[in-house]
Amino acid sequence: MLQSAFAVAAIVAAGVGLSGAGIATSGDAAYVKQIQDWRDTRVEHLRSPHGWLSLVGLDWLKDGKNTLGSAKGNDIVLAKAPAHLGTITLDHDTATIALDAKSGATIDGKSVATAELLDDSHDNPTTVAFGTASFYLIQRGDKYGLRVKDSQAPTRTHFAGIDYFPIDPSWRIEARWEAYNPPHEVEEPNILGQVDKVVVPGMAVFERDGKTYRLEPVIETPGDTNLFLTFGDKTNGHETYGASRMLYTEPPRDGKIVIDFNKSYNPPCAFSPYATCPLPTAQNRLKLRVTAGEKKYRGTHE
Repeated sequence: MLQSAFAVAAIVAAGVGLSGAGIATSGDAAYVKQIQDWRDTRVEHLRSPHGWLSLVGLDWLKDGKNTLGSAKGNDIVLAKAPAHLGTITLDHDTATIALDAKSGATIDGKSVATAELLDDSHDNPTTVAFGTASFYLIQRGDKYGLRVKDSQAPTRTHFAGIDYFPIDPSWRIEARWEAYNPPHEVEEPNILGQVDKVVVPGMAVFERDGKTYRLEPVIETPGDTNLFLTFGDKTNGHETYGASRMLYTEPPRDGKIVIDFNKSYNPPCAFSPYATCPLPTAQNRLKLRVTAGEKKYRGTHE
């Protein structure tokens, strides 16, 4: 990618975060390119027609029948839907939709009248689409809601881009891994004020500027090999998004785990008020300025 090549050349020429007295090595250049490629891919996914920037709504279902459509009399008003899109019936943990015969909407790309809605705990949640908009079911604790997206959302069409700290190889940290046997289950809060149970397989321990820090990544989904980390640090609310940032790590190997803070990124809540993001546990709030990864989003939502 031409943009990546120019970015690598500029960073290497400037000697930003590279080894020695501003002298780049071939290893440094390769690492810078790796991070830049990762950033490019991250933005590409963010800006995709169904990425996080396309979020336009989050509507919670009540037990029983929930009418949908753009008409004001509906239980859930969807701006771009036909006046009467259909009805979702929530019965305990099962949600089914019956579309209005004149809605023109599709379910998983097919013109069918009814379906059970699979929520986002499944690899492919059931998607109901109408025009440039769509929604699928999400479950958060004992609540079920509709995550509504629109490929023409202003947050997507007016995306302001992402600002970053300089790429710094010193923030690619090889931490000591202290496995928990058995793994711990801890409570992780989210932005809705709910508390979820998450599985923590161990603790990453590292040193920075002569001080020791500890982080507990989680297993995001049963069966995952990579680990997920939501962390806070002393840049939050100033240089970075106020609530947290996130990153993934590869599995621990030989008693070590690599935490690359250059790949730390803003949660979806930094871009949209309609996301449901986890918050750091007390253990994962670092008393440290992590000057790597994504900075605060300069767009309209904060």
